[in-house]
Amino acid sequence: MSNEITRIDRKLAYEGAVINVYQDTVQFPDGHTAKWDYIHHDGAAAVIPVLSDGRILMVKQYRNALDRYTLEIPAGKLDDPHEEGIVCASRELEEETGYRCEHLEPLLVLRTTVAFCNERIEVFAARDLIPSKQHLDEDEFIDLQACTLAELKEKIFAGEIQDSKTVAAILAYAVKYNKE
Repeated sequence: MSNEITRIDRKLAYEGAVINVYQDTVQFPDGHTAKWDYIHHDGAAAVIPVLSDGRILMVKQYRNALDRYTLEIPAGKLDDPHEEGIVCASRELEEETGYRCEHLEPLLVLRTTVAFCNERIEVFAARDLIPSKQHLDEDEFIDLQACTLAELKEKIFAGEIQDSKTVAAILAYAVKYNKE
């Protein structure tokens, strides 16, 4: 008996602007089959913009899935599946915050929900920010907030910040750079 789980069929159930949803049929080592949902996402990038005083520039924006505003690090989806994460992160930094950076530092790569989605997010740190101009998409309405790392960690542990990429990125930044 093989120990392999094999996908024997994949059917597109929904094609969207950001995701595609599939129903997969998988076969287990004992011969039984099951239907599993799979969500394909082309990927994204995010950035932690660090101001000269050490505060982190955050974006507050409405999230339809939660029907509320969230506080997050700037991020966005890749323009195409082959776009480099650093290019996307640089673009999103300037579009959402009005700052750019000559050198983005890789921080971590994360997968948001491995049980049913392949979304991959590359996260970068941006220091030595250069003022530029915001270029928001027509459906983006963003308020910027500068927060200390201590304030952000407090918001994470109080449950005020729940966005997985933001939580992982802020805590990874704190550990990597030995901050607070």
